[in-house]
Amino acid sequence: MLTRDKLDKDIQATVTNALREDIGGGDITAQLIPAENTATARVISRQDAVICGVEWVNEVFRQVDPELKIEWKVADGDRVERDQELFIATGSARNLLTAERSALNFLQTLSGTATISRQYADMVEGTGVKLLDTRKTLPGLRTAQKYAVTCGGCFNHRLGLFDAFLIKENHIMGCGGIEAAIKTAQTNEPGKPVEVEVETFEELQAALIAGADIIMLDNFTLEEMRESVEFVAGQAKLEASGNVTDATLRPIAETGVDYISIGALTKHCQAVDLSMRFVQD
Repeated sequence: MLTRDKLDKDIQATVTNALREDIGGGDITAQLIPAENTATARVISRQDAVICGVEWVNEVFRQVDPELKIEWKVADGDRVERDQELFIATGSARNLLTAERSALNFLQTLSGTATISRQYADMVEGTGVKLLDTRKTLPGLRTAQKYAVTCGGCFNHRLGLFDAFLIKENHIMGCGGIEAAIKTAQTNEPGKPVEVEVETFEELQAALIAGADIIMLDNFTLEEMRESVEFVAGQAKLEASGNVTDATLRPIAETGVDYISIGALTKHCQAVDLSMRFVQD
């Protein structure tokens, strides 16, 4: 579960790493500008988007120079149009330029994730299904992208390998069967959600009898999904996975499954095109 405390710690750590990576021993180009010079910078979006990353940007500017001031015109989750102003930053000209790339990297990437998440969420509006992300995230940005998904109107699956079980084919084989895998999970970590991926109706029955909390229907046809929903009748949550495209998404949602997991929410995101320019005082 993504908590406020975890998010705050992650923001500070990921920003520190990003600045270390970018600045290294010092921004030699920014040093060309006289130290006493101040400036005002304006950031706009060059395309329609859903914004995410406000706190990451704030933290970048804070770590570079606590005296830099930011005036936001938007908030996380807001839809913006092409050429819309996102924020204005003022302070040391040198430090504004030093902070620019790291700040915009976070904002463009997380807004890209939020934007594609909103596109998918809009496709299933009114069906009641929840669209879930996966662990197919950019290394080092797991928490950030998971947050961005929620800004786009979708939901989080497990954060990692530690907070919920997802028992797949190889786990089942290694444990000696679905029932053994589920029972061992319930014994090892009581109270943590147990999800099992199934590929046949027989495996679905076995998972339900063994007490799985969530059953993932891997590459089931639409008819098989509808039959599964009727058979399970609310005894466990059902999640559809595999073969999810723009064309199949809403038909899958209309089968009555509880969740649809979509790796594309995080791994297919395209960074939003942003621009920062100094303006005349």
